[in-house]
Amino acid sequence: MKRFSVFLALVVISLSAGADVPARPTQLSLANPLQKPAEIPLTQKAKVLNTINANQYTYLEVVQNKKTLWLASSAVTAKKNDVIRFDDGMLMSNFYSKTLKRTFPSIAFVNRVVVANEKE
Repeated sequence: MKRFSVFLALVVISLSAGADVPARPTQLSLANPLQKPAEIPLTQKAKVLNTINANQYTYLEVVQNKKTLWLASSAVTAKKNDVIRFDDGMLMSNFYSKTLKRTFPSIAFVNRVVVANEKE
């Protein structure tokens, strides 16, 4: 639990300082800080509308249940109309990306994104 508290504090400090994305968000699961990214269940599914690659991260605009949302993850190769699976991640409001020079009203920082071989 102490590791999670330290991790969460670092994320908050990083975001407060205007950092673009929490340092290596795939290092620890938000639900279980000792769980490896490959072990994190990919409970969410959505269709990709748009992607933006920035440094080692990918921002994905997706549609899920007729609702559009933004995700941020470590770099992933996904394209428009791909169906992806991802974990619940951590939701942030009014996140400003210095790299992209834009504010996302709402964005979920996820641990892992996988392009699925399935339909939405």
